[in-house]
Amino acid sequence: MATGEQADIVVVGGINTDFLVQGPRLPGPGDNVRGHLFLESLGGKGADGAVGAARLGARVALVGRVGMDPRGLALLEQLEGEGVDIGAVARDPSALTGVVLEMVDEAGRKQTLASPGANLCMRVADVMQAEERISAASVLLVDLEVPMDVVSAAVHHARAAGTRVVLDPAPAMSLPEDLLEAVHVIRPNAEEAEALTGVEVRDRGSARQAAENLLRRGVGGVVVASPDGSLVLTSEGELWLPDLSVERADTTGAGDAFCAALAVALTEGKSLAQAARFAHEASALATMRLGALGGLPTREQVESRLALLGPAGLSAEASPL
Repeated sequence: MATGEQADIVVVGGINTDFLVQGPRLPGPGDNVRGHLFLESLGGKGADGAVGAARLGARVALVGRVGMDPRGLALLEQLEGEGVDIGAVARDPSALTGVVLEMVDEAGRKQTLASPGANLCMRVADVMQAEERISAASVLLVDLEVPMDVVSAAVHHARAAGTRVVLDPAPAMSLPEDLLEAVHVIRPNAEEAEALTGVEVRDRGSARQAAENLLRRGVGGVVVASPDGSLVLTSEGELWLPDLSVERADTTGAGDAFCAALAVALTEGKSLAQAARFAHEASALATMRLGALGGLPTREQVESRLALLGPAGLSAEASPL
């Protein structure tokens, strides 16, 4: 979309360069493992969410911060090439663009080490400059790779403006109650759900306990990713989405793909149950290729898979949602 055009979705979050190496196994302390594949790409939850939503057909604007280094400028070019409005992405003259180092084994398991760089230099003023974009959007998608005061400012402004708030609570941490109360939909994985609620998420039952905790604290709807599926819970009912059977190459970016697809479906007027089904498929597709950016699916890919699977392929039971 063109810079300045009204966005369906505004994303506030991290922007990084991802460096990924795949090898036969993950190294332990002191190990030296020879890898056989290297990828360098655009990354960060904010950037992944923006690109993921754009590939699914939404008009997307990104609010974030990169350095003035060559990596940062290259990332901005990539974002524009994906159709993302970067008019609200600040260029920091004194901080380096964020970096993520990822190691992936042949089973798709990963280890990550990050240096947030310019992401942690974001200021509330960056959100204030994007107020009109946020107010005009249908959905705000926000993550925790930027300072908490920035997250809070974006969420509360969106809520006051009538823009729906979808929170990807990563990286894992506890959150203030007033922030949770302003969130329409939150999508934690097992580690993030435990950090938020104290509940160790191991299966559907414990995922329900964590989701109920978040509902009691004011969140409108919850999608908890457990080790064997995703649980959707609102005051109207529950939906269980078992893990889909796909050939996984890398789980990096699966959660980002889920949140992007969820935001897109909600923008299009779908219910949370419908949106979660759509996002569940997008997330599974994202694990089939290496790297977060490379795995983000297109609209055609998601809809083709949904058509093949049908409703019975996505859920083990009917949903009251």
